[in-house]
Amino acid sequence: MPLPEGDLSGVTLLSLSDVAVEFGATSLFSEVTFTVAKGDRWGVVGRNGCGKTSLFKIITGAMTPVRGAVARHPGLRVSLLDQHRDFGGAVTVWDAAALPYAGVLALEVSLAEQAAELARLGERAPADLLERYGHDLERFAHEDGYTFHARVDAVLQGLAFDAEESKTRRVATLSGGERGRVGLAAQLVAPADVLLLDEPTNHLDLETTTWLQEYLRELDETVLVISHDRAFLDEVADHVLHFEGGSAATYRGGYSSFVQQRAERRLALERQVDQQRKMIAKEEDYIRRNLAGQNTAQAKGRRKKLDRLPRLTPPPGSTDTMVLRLEISERGGDRVIAAEGLNISIGDRTLVRDFSATANRTDVIALVGPNGAGKTTLIKTLLGEREAQGGEVKLGGSVKPAYFRQDLDQLPLDKSLYDVIADLRPLWTRGGIQNHLGCFGFSGEEVFRSTRTLSGGERARLALAVIVLQRANLLVLDEPTNHLDVESIEALEDAIDEYEGTVLLVSHDRALLRELASRVWAFEGDRLVDFGGSFVDWERQRRDAALAQRATEALAADARRGQEKARARNNASTQQNDQASRKAAKKGVEDAERAVQEWERKVGKLRSEVDDPDLYDGSAANAKRAGLLDKELAGAQQKLEAAVARWAEAEQALANTGARATASSSGERTRSGR
Repeated sequence: MPLPEGDLSGVTLLSLSDVAVEFGATSLFSEVTFTVAKGDRWGVVGRNGCGKTSLFKIITGAMTPVRGAVARHPGLRVSLLDQHRDFGGAVTVWDAAALPYAGVLALEVSLAEQAAELARLGERAPADLLERYGHDLERFAHEDGYTFHARVDAVLQGLAFDAEESKTRRVATLSGGERGRVGLAAQLVAPADVLLLDEPTNHLDLETTTWLQEYLRELDETVLVISHDRAFLDEVADHVLHFEGGSAATYRGGYSSFVQQRAERRLALERQVDQQRKMIAKEEDYIRRNLAGQNTAQAKGRRKKLDRLPRLTPPPGSTDTMVLRLEISERGGDRVIAAEGLNISIGDRTLVRDFSATANRTDVIALVGPNGAGKTTLIKTLLGEREAQGGEVKLGGSVKPAYFRQDLDQLPLDKSLYDVIADLRPLWTRGGIQNHLGCFGFSGEEVFRSTRTLSGGERARLALAVIVLQRANLLVLDEPTNHLDVESIEALEDAIDEYEGTVLLVSHDRALLRELASRVWAFEGDRLVDFGGSFVDWERQRRDAALAQRATEALAADARRGQEKARARNNASTQQNDQASRKAAKKGVEDAERAVQEWERKVGKLRSEVDDPDLYDGSAANAKRAGLLDKELAGAQQKLEAAVARWAEAEQALANTGARATASSSGERTRSGR
């Protein structure tokens, strides 16, 4: 049974108390305590392998903690994405996305068959068949049978699928990234009280990531999301659960607030630990000096008290955080990449048409565009791995590129981590190789593991370990953060910031792009636009363009409403006035007109607030307020249009009343003439 209906805001849905998970002698985490209330949106962060996914399994009941208690609200429905994504044998993309409603779809088919049978039998239909049909209709309505089609369509559209095409497109034709998006769609449409999202942005581009964060902000369900996307967490989360040092701590607010609070807590704890150490040292000195003297009783008492004193634990260190420094072997020329009239196609499809641009030394270029636009194909063309279909591309003199591939297939699958580095540095000692791998989180016997056994995050860290050794002056990074945890992403961000070469960066991590990108190459259809400002400037320009587009649409809507008003007045003025029969209709017109005036006033006020330049100063608070105002303005415009439509209907009803009165009067004159 689902949760009871009604306002459950603030009601505890889920509670974990002193939960611990162990695998044999290895402790994954312990003493994890937190409470999730209705409407909360939690961001779950921490190093890869710290236990975030295991936490989700505990919440669903798929895993039992070795210690601690888990309490769930009676009837709680939890949705967790199936990592295998077999889609239950669904054939089309739409069916796969609607899989949580498979039972409702079957019921829909059954209702159609029952309706046909009832129509055939007519008055001869037995009572039990009528009763079953009525019961199934009620169940169909209760299980969202009349609304889930629209919900599936909307979610697929938001995740960059054509909803109509999805009804015929086969699941078997999907790429890995597309399967990930379909799996996410199925999870988002599922009827649930708590939504557990594990790295939902990994297969999304900038547009779909923005759509997802807006969707989650408007969602009634409670959300827990594991993510390394800091900008996404800032927009979505109002609580953060941070795994560190074999446990987890809770914080209120988004990711930026968490970072600040964590730093403050660490500083306070470090001071407390330092004060306790000084106190303990002072007490131990007193005990040592007085244990055999006249104050021996006091010394023994202090020793007992000191033995019972709980020792504060210092904050966890960052010794296992990835450490990398990107260096260049030679400076290289100032013109790193030069493209002139570049055309790129795959089969009959043109990806890039007539692109001309130059990448200069120390540029950090963000390459952005929808999934499937051709970003990876463009990179391979620029690096000479595939031929262009027109135009010319050249790398500058002494330019040495290093390429981080999104699929990580630059790594061999049949070697140990140690051998991968040894092949690149044959003169290094064993200690040198182990130290290098240690900078990327591989220690001890781990260095002799086969690359075939590595997780996605481990393969990404090994790929970066290889790139560091190349000492290239051109870095081409295709989605380098996909499998990295937040700490590793921040380490990579710092390394790129200090890098003296040129970077071509493909990423959906907006925090990374905002911090680093000095230029943007943006796909717009088959055109690649070279934007000379930072990624932040590019985002602002797109936002301003969207505002201008909305303003244009609003003006057009105003013009349409003006025409409707004029048409309604003209229609009304042509009719004769019958006071007795038109009194109610006239009042309806007056009420409708007042409603139009009220909504026009509200729309005008909201539009002036949306157009205020101070609202777009780049702050997170104003960015959030701008989004809320946009949403409120769109709603007010819809209300205004509805009010105008009602006003026009009222005017037409008034005119029709006059027409009927005229016709009636004419009929009376005709009858009198007879």
